[in-house]
Amino acid sequence: MPATRALRVLIVDDEALARQRLEDLLRREDAVEIVGTADNGQAAIEAIAALKPDLVFLDVQMPGRTGLDVLREVGPDHMPATIFVTAYDRYALDAFELAAIDYLMKPFDDERFEQAFRRARRMIELAELGRLSEQLRAVLKREEQAQAAAAPTAPARSAYLERIAVEMRGQVRVVPVQTIEYITASGPYAEIHVADKTYIIRERMQTLEERLDPQQFFRIHRSVIVRLDRIDSLLREPGGDYAVQLRSGARLSVSRNRVEPLEQWMGLAR
Repeated sequence: MPATRALRVLIVDDEALARQRLEDLLRREDAVEIVGTADNGQAAIEAIAALKPDLVFLDVQMPGRTGLDVLREVGPDHMPATIFVTAYDRYALDAFELAAIDYLMKPFDDERFEQAFRRARRMIELAELGRLSEQLRAVLKREEQAQAAAAPTAPARSAYLERIAVEMRGQVRVVPVQTIEYITASGPYAEIHVADKTYIIRERMQTLEERLDPQQFFRIHRSVIVRLDRIDSLLREPGGDYAVQLRSGARLSVSRNRVEPLEQWMGLAR
């Protein structure tokens, strides 16, 4: 593409804060025009067709139609250059990395963004769109193979997270879900507590609750999810409030409307 023309960029993410962060980072770059944003898969499909961006930052996990659904609908041959954005290592490590597609793992730092953006700009300027199409096609093939392999043996396994990827100082670390004691909300972030360590990811508690096995994890408060087998006791505090004491010694508040289902799980009669 000619060096004098601004790179036309579309941002797709269902989180307003995530879209704003990408906008802020892109506004620091020269010769970039943010042509639009979208907060769901269907809007992304329509925006790609109408706006014809050169580059799309595409969130993978969105309610309704996911980023991969967008890719299927638009088709690899008609898809702009794409940088995937994801909070889940199953997508990034298995699909995109193996297919040589660039991606940003939430939460990503400025340096990682810069690396992905520069690579995408270079590929677009070199008109390597045929190569990009092949890479996108490889992503879909990889995902289809993963789904086919999982279906006959463990159809429900992929429904819940087994690992969560966290990015620290530009490095990705995989945290096995089975090691998590509890998760707390901190603004737009979630803090994952594992023994004496705390990892931070940019993710909503509602999304995490939906993707964690309910037989193992329970949301005891709007800002707290706890691993059930880490609970040592249920405590009644002054004023009628409740808390759980974990085996590690951590003490966490329990919302009153969550006490009864928690007692049922613990086998306590009311």
